[in-house]
Amino acid sequence: MKESLKAYVDLTRLHFFFAWPTLFCSGLFLSFRTYSGFSWSLIARVALIGLFGFEAGLVLNDYVDRELDRKDVEFDKLTKYWRLFGKRPIPAEQISPSHALALFVLLVMATFVLIMTLPFPHSLYVLAIMVYSYCAEYYYQVKKREQAFPVAQLLGRTDFGLFPVAGYLSNGMPDLLPFRYFLFFYPFALAHLGVNDLIDAANDEARGLKTIPLLCGTKRTIHWVLFFTAVHFVNAVLFLRVLGAFALVGFAVGFVLLAVANYILLKRRSAEAGLKVLPLFHATMLLYAGSIMLDSM
Repeated sequence: MKESLKAYVDLTRLHFFFAWPTLFCSGLFLSFRTYSGFSWSLIARVALIGLFGFEAGLVLNDYVDRELDRKDVEFDKLTKYWRLFGKRPIPAEQISPSHALALFVLLVMATFVLIMTLPFPHSLYVLAIMVYSYCAEYYYQVKKREQAFPVAQLLGRTDFGLFPVAGYLSNGMPDLLPFRYFLFFYPFALAHLGVNDLIDAANDEARGLKTIPLLCGTKRTIHWVLFFTAVHFVNAVLFLRVLGAFALVGFAVGFVLLAVANYILLKRRSAEAGLKVLPLFHATMLLYAGSIMLDSM
C-alpha cells in the first residue's frame, strides 16, 4: 500500500498540488475586479476545477509517453524535481497503464461535474478550454516525436497559457482582460518549457524526441528562454496597467527572479544550470498569481 501511494504521488506530482489551483484562481480573482460574484463557494469549486483539471493533464502526459519514458537515461535531474520519490511509475511498472488511464478519466469526470456547477455561459467557456487543453497536450506529446521546427512547443503550451484564462471565465466574460492575461502568461510558459527541455535533453535524445535543444542546440535554447522572457516582460508591463500596487510589488520581485535565472543560464549554459533556475520560474509564477489575487481583493 505504501509503495502504491508513493507511485500515485509521483504520477500526479502531488507535492506541487497547491500551485495549480493558485494559478487558476488568480484568473478568477481578476474577474472580481469587473464582475460581481465573489463567494467562498465559488472559490472552492474553481480551485478544485484547477486542481483536478491540471492533475488530469499530468496523468495524460505520463500515459501518452509511457513507452518512451522507458528509455530515460538520467533519473537524477528533472524526474526527481517533479516527482517526490523520483520515479516514473508507469514505465517502472508501479502503476499499470490501464490504472493510469482510469485515473485520468476519473479526474476528468470530477472536473466536468464541477464545471457544470458554474452558471451558463461560464460553464461552456471553461469546458471548451478544458477539451482544447487536453487535445493540445496530446498533440504536444505526439508531435514532438517527429518535427523539424518546434511547432509542438509553440502550440502545445497554449494550454498552460489558457489555464488562468479559464479561471477568469469561470466568473467573467471573454473581454480584453483575460486576453491580456494570456499575452502576459503564454511567453512565460514558453520560457519555462525551454528550461525544462534544456534539463531533460539527455532523456529526450534517448527517446528520439525533437525538443528545443535537439532541434536548435543548447545555445539557441538559452536564446529561446531569453527571447520569451523578454516578450513576457514587455507584455507584463502592459498587463500591469490594469492592475494595482500589490501586483506591481509582486511582479517586480518576479522580474528580479527571472532576470537572475536568465543570467545564470547565460553564464553556465548547461542542463545543471537549468535545474538550478527552474525553482525561480516556479516561485515567480506563484508570486504573480498571489499578487494578482491580493490586488484583486
